[in-house]
Amino acid sequence: MQREISSVDVGWWVVSHEHKLWLPKGQLPFGSAQELSLTGSNGSQIGEWQGDPVWLICENRQEGMGSLRQILDLDVGLFQLAGKGIQLAEFYRSHKWCGYCGHEMHHSKTELACLCRHCRQRYYPQIAPCIIVAIRRGEEILLAQHTKHRNGIYTVLAGFVEVGETLEQTVAREVMEESGLKVKNLRYVSSQPWPFPQSLMMAFMADYDSGEIVIDPKELLDAGWYRFDALPQLPPPGTVARRLIEDTVVLCREEAE
Repeated sequence: MQREISSVDVGWWVVSHEHKLWLPKGQLPFGSAQELSLTGSNGSQIGEWQGDPVWLICENRQEGMGSLRQILDLDVGLFQLAGKGIQLAEFYRSHKWCGYCGHEMHHSKTELACLCRHCRQRYYPQIAPCIIVAIRRGEEILLAQHTKHRNGIYTVLAGFVEVGETLEQTVAREVMEESGLKVKNLRYVSSQPWPFPQSLMMAFMADYDSGEIVIDPKELLDAGWYRFDALPQLPPPGTVARRLIEDTVVLCREEAE
């Protein structure tokens, strides 16, 4: 429930606007509202981290606004709460007016939703399901450099679920479209909220079946098979992509032994 922030409110502060996050000194701010000049802003508590509240304030602080990617090295739980805040801030920003009747919306007092008093429509934050998959061929793993990752990182393949698809069908389609390969022995591993912009990533492992690598240049800059002991630059720890790679490396090492 939103309320005016008082000078004595203390905790972690997710101050977000247009997918950006306020990161004074490059870090997620912690302390009292008075110390951080947040007194009088409208905010709401969106969770708790190690006994301290986590607050969301939807506003632009002008200076110090950055990307959530800058704090990928945060503890996973706190990072996910920061991502939750960014997604909620964007949801509230894009739902100021009812899409059915055009009247002004207000925040629900009991759940994460926006309500229209005029036509009684209720809107919830939308989450885009997507798959991410590590593919193994003997002692090798398929890694690719994506067009949106210009930092030299190589990672596993991923893509959004389309209407009418199962997760298994999405894996097969995305792998074929991006790399030209077929896979088999698909196994579910884990999931991770991923606020870029508002996804839920469902992670899989698979084995190579057939085909030669033919990349989709719209999606990938490069792709190749990498032996487990000669890997390129990888995604940071704490991401589900890194977990998939590390789990696959274990299987590759066992294959080699």
